[in-house]
Amino acid sequence: MIQLVVSILLYFVIFFGIAFILNMLLRRTWLMAFLYPIVVLIIVDNISTWEYFKAPVEAFSEAFSRLMQITPVDIGILAAGFAGTIVSGFVIKLLRKSGYQMF
Repeated sequence: MIQLVVSILLYFVIFFGIAFILNMLLRRTWLMAFLYPIVVLIIVDNISTWEYFKAPVEAFSEAFSRLMQITPVDIGILAAGFAGTIVSGFVIKLLRKSGYQMF
């Protein structure tokens, strides 16, 4: 149970930080929120990236079948990461509205 709480907190903080840095550097507030499903697919699929170019139909089929097999615990952890990207977008918007110009 402790591992679950730590994992949820860790994914939230990691993806909040990544999204915050991308938002500052690229000035695209919701970029990471749109890229997050691709990141989840890369985490879950366990397939080489090269396979998506060599045999795309089989690779995507395998990736989506593995995506459908994740457990509710995994969904909770990955949802915490997505929540981190969303909160990061709101924090960036709030900071910009408050007058902070980041890069």
